[in-house]
Amino acid sequence: MNSQQSTLSYELVETHAHLDYPDFANDLDDVLRRAADAGVTRIITVGTSVESSRRAIDLAEKYPAVYAAIGVHPTYVEEAEEDVFTPLRELAKNPHVVAIGETGLDYHRLPSEKVAKETQVQVMSALRTETDEEIEAQIRDGAYKSKQASLFQQQLDLAVELGLNAVIHQRDAWEDTVKIMQPYTGKLRGVFHCFGGSLDQANEVLALDHLVSFTGIVTFKNGAAVREVAAQVPLWKFMVETDCPYLAPVPFRGKRSEPAHTRIVAETIAAARQVPLKEIAETTTETAEKFFRFNRT
Repeated sequence: MNSQQSTLSYELVETHAHLDYPDFANDLDDVLRRAADAGVTRIITVGTSVESSRRAIDLAEKYPAVYAAIGVHPTYVEEAEEDVFTPLRELAKNPHVVAIGETGLDYHRLPSEKVAKETQVQVMSALRTETDEEIEAQIRDGAYKSKQASLFQQQLDLAVELGLNAVIHQRDAWEDTVKIMQPYTGKLRGVFHCFGGSLDQANEVLALDHLVSFTGIVTFKNGAAVREVAAQVPLWKFMVETDCPYLAPVPFRGKRSEPAHTRIVAETIAAARQVPLKEIAETTTETAEKFFRFNRT
């Protein structure tokens, strides 16, 4: 933070935090105070399971600056029930809920990869016969992806029914994610959070009237490609976030991230675009206000 933080004439919205995580259990009041000092006046805390979503709502009820998004993260589908529509629909009656998510697809760690690691399977051993465990793992891969898709569609359907927008998680599953979302074009908007793709991929979802959101990755030494995307996408088509407690920006790498760091993300994007921070703050705040419609409360 710099010396301007206590004299800001504009605000920032932290559009993706996980304040219900244990990382914030001991000092959340201090975390929220630092966010306010940095000009971050509203925070979306995002559920990753039904229970996490309940906790997000509890926090939104307790803290005026906090709002809740409710959903089931794709990597938690093995623990989730087959029907997440019903419990999430009940939770969404709470006026502090401003979006559905995070939901989407994540193929980064499939069951077969876990088996391969456990059995120390080597790619070079292509001539050997597949083990029963590997065949079973491949079957589980299909079931895992299928359940992710099912829960993703349930949550998109719920968002449409309730007139809410969706917070989208995508990792190593770009084509399938976009394919599932295409039929919902014009029915809801999604924000592809923690965007790390190419400019072409960004333009692909922007053309469907969705948004992207950038994290502390834009500050990383190896984040030049993402920083360039943030510099080129239309000003009204992105938001800012931290995904805290993850992805702490420079100079806090290796430490816990927190909502106050949203300002660092915005400052970095402003520098990349060669515009004042105020322009990024005001525009992303207005975009967030339209996307999340905070006046539900």
